[in-house]
Amino acid sequence: MSAIVAGILLLAGALFSIAAGVGLVRLPDVYIRMHAATKVGTLGSGLILAATAVHFAEASVVLRCVLIIVFLLMTAPIGAHMIGRAALRIGIVPWGIDREPPGDR
Repeated sequence: MSAIVAGILLLAGALFSIAAGVGLVRLPDVYIRMHAATKVGTLGSGLILAATAVHFAEASVVLRCVLIIVFLLMTAPIGAHMIGRAALRIGIVPWGIDREPPGDR
């Protein structure tokens, strides 16, 4: 039974990781891409680590997987925030916003 659960978790994690990769290639700007990289990528990695924990079912492996998942959940939002902030500071305009001020038309 644990092999089936681990397989389902692994498949779901792989699908989310593929979706993150497709998002990085297909999405239009850095602000939207960082969401694909952090949110979907973190979920995919977390599911793959959960599958690893279920498959091995040893205390040391489960503890390591849980600690890695917690670390990912704590650092991914901070990293995305810093990437977005740096992009905004260097002047990258978000997708869909006009580049020239409305008064200059």
